[in-house]
Amino acid sequence: MAVEAERGWRAGQEDEVRTEQADAGEAAGRRRYVRRFFGDYVFSSLTKRIAILNLAGLVAMVSAILYLNQFREGLIDARVESLLTQGEIIAGAISASGAYDPDALRVDPEIFFKLGPGQSLSPTEEQLGVVDFLINPEQVAPILRRLISPTRTRARIYDRDGFLILDSRHIFSRGQILRYELPAPGGADRNVFERAWEALRLWLRRGELPLYEEIGADGGRSYAEVDAALNGSSASVVRVNDKGEMIVSVAVPIQRFRAVHGALLLSTQGGDIDSIVAAERMAILRIFLVAAVVTLGLSILLASTIAGPVHRLAAAAERVRYGTRARAEIPDFTDRNDEIGHLSRALRSMTRALYQRIEAIESFAADVAHELKNPLTSLRSAVETLPLARTEEDRDRLLAIVQQDVRRLNRLITDISDASRLDAELARTEAEPVDIVELLETVVSLANEMRREDQAEVKLTIAKPASPSDYFVIGHDTRLGQVVNNLVDNAKSFSPADGTVHVSTRRVRDEVEIVVDDDGPGIPVENAHRIFERFYTDRGEREAFGNHSGLGLSISRQIVEALGGRITAENRISSGDKDGTPAGAVLGARFVVRLPAAS
Repeated sequence: MAVEAERGWRAGQEDEVRTEQADAGEAAGRRRYVRRFFGDYVFSSLTKRIAILNLAGLVAMVSAILYLNQFREGLIDARVESLLTQGEIIAGAISASGAYDPDALRVDPEIFFKLGPGQSLSPTEEQLGVVDFLINPEQVAPILRRLISPTRTRARIYDRDGFLILDSRHIFSRGQILRYELPAPGGADRNVFERAWEALRLWLRRGELPLYEEIGADGGRSYAEVDAALNGSSASVVRVNDKGEMIVSVAVPIQRFRAVHGALLLSTQGGDIDSIVAAERMAILRIFLVAAVVTLGLSILLASTIAGPVHRLAAAAERVRYGTRARAEIPDFTDRNDEIGHLSRALRSMTRALYQRIEAIESFAADVAHELKNPLTSLRSAVETLPLARTEEDRDRLLAIVQQDVRRLNRLITDISDASRLDAELARTEAEPVDIVELLETVVSLANEMRREDQAEVKLTIAKPASPSDYFVIGHDTRLGQVVNNLVDNAKSFSPADGTVHVSTRRVRDEVEIVVDDDGPGIPVENAHRIFERFYTDRGEREAFGNHSGLGLSISRQIVEALGGRITAENRISSGDKDGTPAGAVLGARFVVRLPAAS
């Protein structure tokens, strides 16, 4: 029982360990997924660039708003208008509460005795000048305090000589409790950053605003606006104090009966306008922060729709590059009508073409090995049998076999080399306009000049072109000449000695058509699909085995398709209306090449 209990306890411990390991594995998998998600999508290079560019545009816009906006200028203009209106109201109240000295105007009684009948007496200019309108500080101070106290505006009253009569800073009511914010001991109430900011703001504004200075009680006319008000017109000036804060000052004349008796100077407190502008800018910054968060989220979302598929496409391309076992599949995003969908479509097509090329190379290598093995086997047998030959006739026959196999090997190696480097040569060589008429005339002329007596004659027929450029195609004259020469040689090899190989060309819409007809037995129906395969040849007993490598038509199709054209083969069928040939009889083979016209 003890042993069984111990075994159960150990099994339980092992189950707990396995459970812990499984939990740890799941947690590690989740951490890897999170790291991969943030590494591939959130913090990928593309995501960073998209986010930085979007945020840079937003920052530039907000910076322009904060620096170049018209809010501050509009606020200053509104403040000036408000101070002017307020100043005119206060100046009217002051002028209405003022008094004049009745003893200032005195008339000599003796003057009345000197007046004649119908004469009257009026004060002269000199006499009117002595009438003194009095601004009594004791009467004006309560009015000024009631009108100024609801606002954060400083008011000063100057007499006609620019002497300070009253300052709202020094008007106190009975029972009023005053509170002042005293600086910290040692003047350390502002840190280095605040002092630097004030110095920078003062330096920036000194170029466009005059510096505000406190002037003594007898220097009122030193203020330009006060001097203008004492001359009868209202004026305003915007200044900056030593902290870089703006101060708006407005001076209004105090008049009675159109006579200026003083000036009222209203000015804002330092920092009033700046605090409003700062509040507005803080609101803009808060909006900017919200917009930045939204922009960042949208950038990550946008980048995930780009970076994610691109990352998957890149990973699939890497698997294609390093894959050695199964065929790697490129992710399918072709349903997207954007650049990602186009890229996926292009990569899938490229990968498909790559695998087809690999398969073609494998098939070509197998075909080459098979075709080379046949003459090598025959050559080996002939060489091994040659020492055993007893008669001269047997030895000559074996030597003929050796020579034939060597020629066949040489032909195979030449054609294989030509076929293997054909793609690279077509890719490297620049395509140029080629005159098909001139090319066909050259090939047909050479074929007839080199024709043997047992070979058919080659004839050329050219349809009349509508313009001289109708028979121009974009390609390589050497390779196109090789295509026509291969087709003509093939037709000559199948045509009887008294037959004819007909070569013709014409313009068919946007293509140039080349047709090569022979008078041979035609193409076997059962092997029609193999006519363009590598190393395929079916000549029956017309020629000795091994005289043709079977690569001519395959190379011709490769060249034509590389130039964007197509080549087909079919049998020419008799209609039974001439030469007594029954209807449906095969008259020979026909090869048709169509190439895109240059114009």
